[in-house]
Amino acid sequence: MLLMNRFVKWVAAIVLALVALLGAVALALQYWVGSEDFRARVGQQISSALGVPVELGKVSVDVWPLPAIALDQVQVKSRPPLTLERIEARPEWADLLHGRLAVATLVVRNAVVPEQAVAAIGAAFKKQARGAAPKQPTETSGAPIAMLPRRTLLDKVTWVDARGGSMTVDAQANLDADGLPASAKLDVVKGRFQGAKATLQRQPDHWALHAAIGGGTVNGKLQWQPAPKGGSLVQGQFDTANVEVSALTAPSRTLTGRLEAHTTFRSEFREAGAFADALQTQTRFTVRNAVLHGIDLAQAVKSVGLNRGGETRLETLAGNVTTHGRAVQLTQLVATSGALSANGNVAMAPNRTLSGRITVDLATGATAGAIGVPLAVGGTLDDPSVTLTRGALVGAAVGTLLAPGVGTGAGAKLGDRLGEGLRGLFGK
Repeated sequence: MLLMNRFVKWVAAIVLALVALLGAVALALQYWVGSEDFRARVGQQISSALGVPVELGKVSVDVWPLPAIALDQVQVKSRPPLTLERIEARPEWADLLHGRLAVATLVVRNAVVPEQAVAAIGAAFKKQARGAAPKQPTETSGAPIAMLPRRTLLDKVTWVDARGGSMTVDAQANLDADGLPASAKLDVVKGRFQGAKATLQRQPDHWALHAAIGGGTVNGKLQWQPAPKGGSLVQGQFDTANVEVSALTAPSRTLTGRLEAHTTFRSEFREAGAFADALQTQTRFTVRNAVLHGIDLAQAVKSVGLNRGGETRLETLAGNVTTHGRAVQLTQLVATSGALSANGNVAMAPNRTLSGRITVDLATGATAGAIGVPLAVGGTLDDPSVTLTRGALVGAAVGTLLAPGVGTGAGAKLGDRLGEGLRGLFGK
């Protein structure tokens, strides 16, 4: 019994000594990494790696609740600047004991990430990489996937797009051993798409996507594989059900209504930053109880002239949407609403300017029937406009002289056909 008591005391003493030693090491390490010299050297190393000046407010080692290295008040001095209130990196201890650096969890809190800053940092990093001397192969140089965090948490991270619109999200993502996503979750807590939620879950041969937005759902699947010519190929499809259109186009509210759609997409790229520019999509859609804001098609037909403002209510609006990067093409548009119907094609350029032609049929009376008036679409997505083509304007003038009222619309239609035949004279 006496021997047992001595043994317990010795074990307790050893444990207390180890705790005291670890505490002393933690305090010493905290003092060292918190010094001005260490902070400056870390900032210089990060700046050198990125090719952009970086300032750090504080570097610390956290012991509780889990050991982690933290950077506070980080500012990447790009134009515009990218700011992060706090970054925490928690190492994978098993790998660390074998001399390998691997991040188990990366936490980013209260960050503001402008799209233009990301582009500027990416350009500076590429320039830096081109000017660097080739590195000798190492155990980890051929496996960048091993350096990715196994788990990433985003807490109030705000994305600011090139037009100044913002979106604040809470998110988390987990990687499998092969470096590909195992699962991901996203909640939009503020700004554009506020209230939207999405999850991504890995399946044996694809990733399942489930999202809730605008009172409806988006469900689909995507697949990833190496591209035949190198890089990556991402493709898939998804179905949109009962989603308010303006929730997808916010802050623009040019079109409102309930959307049903089927979309296929494909993007082949070498670098992650090129995904959006390489993305191609095809969508067949129907919008029910649609309202087109900013354009009164009926008034445009009646006045046979430029129309801005007002609205057009439609029972249904259907068509196809094709995108390539930021360019959008709408084809086979068909709209119906009582006495009014319309069809045509419209394109949206990357700068959101609109161009295209639609033909509007508006019943003029019980005996007169419907007259199709051709209109040119212009303006921007947020401020659209419709007007007669030049040929249609000439025809409308002639029709008004010959037969006021009905002759105006009929003349516009005939004038547009003449303008198509004599493009050199009338132009578009």
